[in-house]
Amino acid sequence: MCTGFLRKSRFVLCSLLIVLLATGSGFAAENTARYVFVFIGDGTSIPQRNAAELFLASQNASKDLELAVLRAENKFPRGNGVTDFKPSIQRMLMSTFPGQGFSSTYSSNSLITDSSSSGTAIATGHKTRDGVVAMDPSAKENYVSMAKLARDKGMKVGIISTVSIEHATPASFYANMPHRDFYYEIAKQIPESRFNFFGGGGFKQPRGAKKDQKDIVEILNEAGYKVYNTREDFDKIKAGDDRILTINPVLDGDAALPYAIDQKEGEIRFSEFVAKAIEVLDNPGGFFIMAECGKVDWACHANDAVATIHDVLTLDEGVKVAYEFYKKHPDETLIVVTGDHETGGMTVGFAGTRYDAFLTKLQEQKGSYLAFNTELAAFKKANPGARLEDALPLVEKFFGLKRYSKEEMDKFSERVKAGDAEAYEILGLALKDYEIESLERAFAMSMKDAKERPATEDTYYLSYGSYEPFTITLTHILNQKAGIGWTTYSHTGLPTPVSVIGVGYEQFNGYYDNTDIFKKVVAIARL
Repeated sequence: MCTGFLRKSRFVLCSLLIVLLATGSGFAAENTARYVFVFIGDGTSIPQRNAAELFLASQNASKDLELAVLRAENKFPRGNGVTDFKPSIQRMLMSTFPGQGFSSTYSSNSLITDSSSSGTAIATGHKTRDGVVAMDPSAKENYVSMAKLARDKGMKVGIISTVSIEHATPASFYANMPHRDFYYEIAKQIPESRFNFFGGGGFKQPRGAKKDQKDIVEILNEAGYKVYNTREDFDKIKAGDDRILTINPVLDGDAALPYAIDQKEGEIRFSEFVAKAIEVLDNPGGFFIMAECGKVDWACHANDAVATIHDVLTLDEGVKVAYEFYKKHPDETLIVVTGDHETGGMTVGFAGTRYDAFLTKLQEQKGSYLAFNTELAAFKKANPGARLEDALPLVEKFFGLKRYSKEEMDKFSERVKAGDAEAYEILGLALKDYEIESLERAFAMSMKDAKERPATEDTYYLSYGSYEPFTITLTHILNQKAGIGWTTYSHTGLPTPVSVIGVGYEQFNGYYDNTDIFKKVVAIARL
């Protein structure tokens, strides 16, 4: 009897162990996620999402918040007919999901990860060295991604990115490569993946690093993939089509989509790529979609809060499309929204604005830093001997920042004391003496040929990074006036939020490692 009991106990324990190992987290869902969405905001952490939600609230409010601050400091009299403003936040859809957690992001060799190692962690459940794509730290062993597991289970698979399709994050789901910079070699693995849909950016090195290789589009065509790059072709893609790679008709110099704030009518938005992927992949066997908003990261590298915010909102637009699908299949769908790391050391809070922030000021910026670079380049070509004073009309037009004389500033100050709200708003965007001094230095640097600029530690790592000095200084000034600060032009070690809805969403509550995202998705979808 004792022996039989022990046998039964061992059987029960072994069965339980198998379940624990199979699920990766000790969780066995009552329902299986047959439709899986993994959204990744590259470079997106708490600050980026928080800034976007505060910006949304500021769009729906007047600028009375700034006036309320003056009133609190007894600098602006009450009773002037302006309604007091209550600070608020407008949640994005992802922030309302019932599953909310955080993941740590370090790589196998650094506390601050890059996109290849973080992408690998999420996609495969393994840590690796910065620069390596879906391989072990020695770059000898291939790791298998959740997307490939979904494919092997019979699910259709789609990969979407707003940057080039062979960039580090999307590559982590379909390729294995010793280094992320082997763009051509990564793209050549698309046919090997046998994935059904790719959408978004193009190819950074379509004919290899030396431009002497066979065109990647030709290789894809020979493998049975159909490559499209027009709006007309995109609109014709329909349910049941297979082996599709559709590229936005307008790309920047890095084969990525334009920033959301710069996109023009007719270009394909991130949310449309998500909708098209659902249309093409929807089938009784289910699907897996990884959709990355990659240019949040690039905007943060450049310390451009406005471009950052608009691309974070674009990420949420894509999530809304997936959510509409979820509402039709609530017991079979899993939506995971996360980031791979934080970029820029962004924060809502700056010494100059003390205990407040004024995100209404960000509405003055008309485009991304790249859009201003284009205008600046045209200005420099037309005005080779220009001084800062000559460029200030361009600055005012694009950023809303303006220089006033001391007499004008004094008059605005007197009007503020008399309760003039318009004068206060003008002063909020007026360039101060120390800001003019920094613009003088940056403009002089920008007017030089890039090869003539001193590459000192101060100019490269601290002042301008690798960006256009005049542009980066202007974005810093506007951001600081709005109450947004930055610490770096690189990544940081912050954890990233994870927002989830659908089958097994509760498994994503809490604080865990980025490799656990893989384990949880694989368990819930029974991959």
